[in-house]
Formats: sequence, structure tokens, C-alpha cells
Amino acid sequence: MENHNNDANHSINSFLNGLKARNPGQSEFQEAVQEVLESVWDMLEERPRYYQANILDRITEPERVIMFRVPWMDDEGKVHVNRGYRVEFNSAIGPYKGGLRFHPSVNLDILKFLAFEQIFKNSLTTMPMGGAKGGANFDVKGKSDMEIMRFCQSFMTELYRHIGHNTDVPAGDIGVGKREIGYLFGQYKRLQNEYTGVLTGKAVEWGGSKLRTEATGYGLVYFVRRMFESLNESLEGKTITVSGSGNVAQFATEKAIQLGARVVTLSDSNGVVYDPDGIDEEKLQFVKQLKNVKRGRIREYAEKYDVEYIENGRPWHIECDIALPCATQNEIDADDAAALIENGCKCVAEGANKPAQREAAKIFMDSEILFAPGKAANAGGVAVSGLEMTQNEMRIQWLRSEVDEKLQDIMNEIHDTCVTYGDTGNSYVNYVQGANIAGFIKVADAMLDQGVV
Repeated sequence: MENHNNDANHSINSFLNGLKARNPGQSEFQEAVQEVLESVWDMLEERPRYYQANILDRITEPERVIMFRVPWMDDEGKVHVNRGYRVEFNSAIGPYKGGLRFHPSVNLDILKFLAFEQIFKNSLTTMPMGGAKGGANFDVKGKSDMEIMRFCQSFMTELYRHIGHNTDVPAGDIGVGKREIGYLFGQYKRLQNEYTGVLTGKAVEWGGSKLRTEATGYGLVYFVRRMFESLNESLEGKTITVSGSGNVAQFATEKAIQLGARVVTLSDSNGVVYDPDGIDEEKLQFVKQLKNVKRGRIREYAEKYDVEYIENGRPWHIECDIALPCATQNEIDADDAAALIENGCKCVAEGANKPAQREAAKIFMDSEILFAPGKAANAGGVAVSGLEMTQNEMRIQWLRSEVDEKLQDIMNEIHDTCVTYGDTGNSYVNYVQGANIAGFIKVADAMLDQGVV
């Protein structure tokens, strides 16, 4: 057995060394592959057909990467050039599906990491959607509506030839909300002369799904609720720390409040507010107005409600039962993880994409607390995007209550699938392992069925 383990480790390292040689400097992507590989390796050893078909090399190589320039003119008549991308990673189980991100940090490494994660996230939803991601190194902050419209039109002028409702259906992500989706859709419609469900995250009035804005945050809390139900506990009375103050954080907070929990923190890139009395519905409405309309900073919450503001801080050293990182990737490091464990945290569920650094995730799993990876816990957003695609194809619109019911069913099914594949045999569920194995098997089996393509 000892030799077997050494050989397995050597083989994993050999594969990762080859991956790094093919993808130099792409540390985010490399780490995402390593996390999946470590979860599925023992399963791969038991399924030699995956080796024979070289599934590992195929599933870690994007089917297509599109990179293009995006020239646009500002309000002063000056021409700017940004770089646009679409990483169409895997279409084994359905059309490519994944968001567009407009942010200065966007590069090929980050988008390949996100698209790779999206393969397995979409697989877990049980819906027929492949994995993709895209965007541009464009900063929407400080831009006028007209500047953003001109940028979106230029971006879509290239992207439109690579997408379609049966090919690739982008959605929103950081920096891409209803406004940007509207401009992108309008340009696509003009270029293709057709009204089709080629984008999700649209306004409800012209093809969007009810509950789409809330879906990621609500779905996150539904997943956490199911985790505690498996322990015969509820969320009522639990203290929750939340990072971020955008849509995911806002609606995770909203649903947690509705289920009787007490949310005590929110944050942005400048700092964190700590409200020990809890953020109630009235306070949350202030946050929504502050962040969605005024584009203000979270410190204004501290000033209005006379609570503690920790400048440049993060909420992970504050006592809680549950931590919901909803801001960005790599926001929880090893020290943060150790502090959460020491302060009695029972559960960490990722609302953002991979917010827990590799060392932090290992600490959570070694401590055997409930730890839900983003590909499972934050899949509610893409799940309702999939429901939006269905509604567009059928030319109908479901009621909010109908979408909410379907969302709860999907999140419960994702949870139960993770339990099936993540049972370690000692009453601890490794949700990371469960999510990775379940997502991988579905995609790999589809690739086998479709031959060498």
C-alpha cells in the first residue's frame, strides 16, 4: 500500500508538471486543476477507461480560447483598447455556459481557472450546460453609461460570431450586470437579426428569469441549510459572518435573516463593518441602496448605525457559527482559517469562486468542519441561468415562487450528490471531494460516449 501511494503521488506530480509546462505562469488555473485532481485520483485508478481515453489531458485543455482586441471611444473622443476573452472549455454535456467579467484583473489565467471550475459546477446542477468563462480587462468604475455602452457594443461585435443559444450562452459576472447585459444583447440582436436566449441575466421584462439576481446568495444559504439539516440542526439563531456587500452577499444575508440567523458583518475592498446586534431587513435595505444606487462604501453603514468599522480588515477573526465568503477569490488565508476554527466556526461555505486559499481549505477539512466549495455552494446563480435558458426556449416565464422552488430542489440535490461521493466512512462528509468526483464523472462519461473529439 505504501508503494502504491508513492506511485500515485509521483503520477499526480508528473501530470501537474506537464500541465505547468504547457501553461506557464498560470498559477490560478494550475491550482484549480490540482484541487480537482487530488480529489478524483483514487477514483481514476479504479476506472482505467478514463486513462485509455486520456480524459485527464482532454478535460484540462480548453476546447477553444478566443482572444481579441476591444477598441472603444470615451466621452472625450479618446480611443482606448482593451483585451477581450472567451474560454470555451468543455461542451460534453451541453452548450458552453459561464459568465463575462469586466475587471482590470481579468487575464487568461483567471478565466481559465474560472472556466475549468465552471465545468464541474454546471455538471453538478444536473442541467445540460458545458463550462466557459470570458470577459475583458475593462474597469466599469468611473465610466459613463455611454462609455460602457460603446465598450459593450465593441466587445460583442467580435464575440457574437462565437456564441449562440445552442453554442455558448454567456451570463454576467463581476462588472457585468443588467445594464451591461442589456447593451451586449442589443448589439447581438442587431448583428444577428434575431431575438434569442443567447445571454442570461437579462431584465425580467425582456426575457430574464425572476429570482436571477438573488439566486447565488439564496442558493448558498439553501445549501448551508441542507448541511445543517443533515446534522439535525437548523440555521435559526446561528451567527454568520459574511464578506462582500454585492449581490451575493446581500441576498445571502437576506435569506439568512429570513431563516432566523443573525448576520453580523459585511465588507468591501476598504474594510469590514461588525454589527453585533445583527443586520436586519431595514439595515439591509440601506446597504442595497448604498451599494447598488449610490455606489458608496460600506464604512457609511458603520457611520449610520454607530457600529465598529475595521479599515482594511476582513471578518474572519470575528466569532461566528458560519462563515460565508462572498467577495472574491483567495480572501481567506491559513491564518484566517485557523482563527475561524479557534473561534468555534462550524461551517464555511463559499459564495465567491474559490475564496479559501488552498492552505485554508486544507485546514477546514483537516478540522472536519462543514466546508462547501464554491462549485457546489454557489451554483445557484448558474442554475437559475439554466432555468432562464429553458424559459427562453419555451417562450414562457415562471413565477418567482416556481423558480425559488426549483432552486431549492437543485441546491438540495447538489448537496445530496456531494454527500454520496464525499462520504469518508467516519461520519465526516468531504464536500470538496464529493463535488469534484460527481462533477468529473458526469463530464468524463459524456466525453467517452462522444468519442475522441
